[in-house]
Amino acid sequence: MGEIQSKSLSSVTVVGLGKIGLTLAAVFANNGYRVVGADINKDVVTSVNQGRSHINNEPGLDKLVLNAHKNKTLSATTVTTDAVRESNIIIVIVPVLVDKQNKIDYQFIDRAVEDIAKGLNKDSLIVFETTLPPGDTRSRFGKKIEEISGLNMGEDFYLAYSPERVYSNQIIRDLKNYPKVVSGVNKQSLDLAADFYSNSLQCELIKVSSLETAEFSKVAECVYRDVNIALANELAQFAEEKEVNISEVITASNSQPYSHIHSPGIGVGGHCIPIYPYFFINKGLTEGLTPLSRHVNDNMAPYAISKVEKRIGSLENKNVLILGLSYRENVKEPTKSSSLLLIDHLKEKEANVFVNDPLFTESEVIEYSVLPLSLDDRLVSEMDVVILQAFHDQYRNIDFSQFKNCKVVLDGRNKLNKDEIIELGMMYEGIGIGLEGGHDER
Repeated sequence: MGEIQSKSLSSVTVVGLGKIGLTLAAVFANNGYRVVGADINKDVVTSVNQGRSHINNEPGLDKLVLNAHKNKTLSATTVTTDAVRESNIIIVIVPVLVDKQNKIDYQFIDRAVEDIAKGLNKDSLIVFETTLPPGDTRSRFGKKIEEISGLNMGEDFYLAYSPERVYSNQIIRDLKNYPKVVSGVNKQSLDLAADFYSNSLQCELIKVSSLETAEFSKVAECVYRDVNIALANELAQFAEEKEVNISEVITASNSQPYSHIHSPGIGVGGHCIPIYPYFFINKGLTEGLTPLSRHVNDNMAPYAISKVEKRIGSLENKNVLILGLSYRENVKEPTKSSSLLLIDHLKEKEANVFVNDPLFTESEVIEYSVLPLSLDDRLVSEMDVVILQAFHDQYRNIDFSQFKNCKVVLDGRNKLNKDEIIELGMMYEGIGIGLEGGHDER
C-alpha cells in the first residue's frame, strides 16, 4: 500500500486510476490538493508511487505525475477504504460497461462503492464522474453508501455528480476548456462540488437542477453522436446504391451552416459511443433512433466485409490484413473496436486474419486470437485483402506496392490514396464511395 497523506481540508481520494482517473488525480495534485489514488491494479499503484504514469499518449501527464510525486502531493494505494478514511473529498471514476448481451455491468463500481462506504467519514463529499444511467448516483450508489456507512446522504455526507467529458490524447486540455456539468443531491452538495471544481480545475461550470439531469446529459451527448454517425453510415450506403461519392456530398452539404453530417466509417468503438446508449436502452428507451443507431453502426463491419465478397467472392482461406486494432487513430485502446467485429465476421467466413497495429506488441495482438503481422514481414506480399480500420499516423505513407497479391483494399475511414492503390492494379473500396479501379473476379 502506498503512503497515505495526512487528512486535511484539501485531501482528495480519486477512486480508479485509469486514463481519466490518473489525469484528474495529477491535475488536482498540481492545483493545491493532497491526492491519494486508489486502484485495484498493483502495477498501477507502484508506478504512481514511483512518480511514473502508466498511461501513454496523454500530452503533459508524465510531467504532472512526476511533479506531484516530487512535491509529495500524489500517492496511490490498493486499499480504497484506507484512502477514503484519510480524505474528505472522494472522486469516483470507475468504469461501468455492458456485457456481451449489452446489459449494464456494475461489478467494478459496485465493489468500489462498498469500499468507499466502509471508510467514509461524516461531512465528506463524494462525486461520481463515471458515466451512469440516470438515477444511479442517488438510487443505486447513494442508498448503498447509506446502508453500509450508516450515514445519511445530504445530511451526514454530501453527494454530487459531474460527468467526465474528455477526449483521449487531450484530456488535460479538455479538463480546463470544457464546461463542467455538476449537480448535487441537495444545495449544499452542489455548492461543495462546484467550489471544489472551480478551485481544482479552474474551468467553467454548468450547474443543473438534479443528479438525474447531470447523468442524463452525459449519456445524451453519446447518443447524439451515435445517432449522427449512424445517419452518415446510412447515407453512405445509399450513396453507393446511387453511385454518388458521400465525401463530396458531405463537403457540399456542410457548407450550409446548419448541416453537420458526420463522416461515415467501418463502425464505432471506444468506451463511450458503443456503450452508453445502452444505459438508456436498458432503462426503457427500447424503440426509436437510439437502438436503431446501435444496430446501424454495429452492422457496418459485416457490411464492409460483404463489399469485399462482392468483388472477390468467398473469403475462405483468403489472407486478410486489418490495419489498426485500436478503435480510432493514434490511441492504444481496443475497447469495442470495430476491428473486433471485423475479426469475428472474417473468422465466420473462414478467412486467415492478420492484424497490424504499431501501438500494440505482438503478444497484445495475439490475445485477440489473430496473427500479428509487421509491415516489414515478407508475408505482407501474400495478403489478398487489406482493410484500414484505424488511420494511425504510421499509415499515412504506407507503401501499398508491398502488397503484391492484394486484390482489394477496403478503406474503412476514407483516408487512403485511392489513385495510388488503383494504379497498382488493386480494387479500392471506401465507405460511401464504392468500387474504383481493378476488376471484379467473380
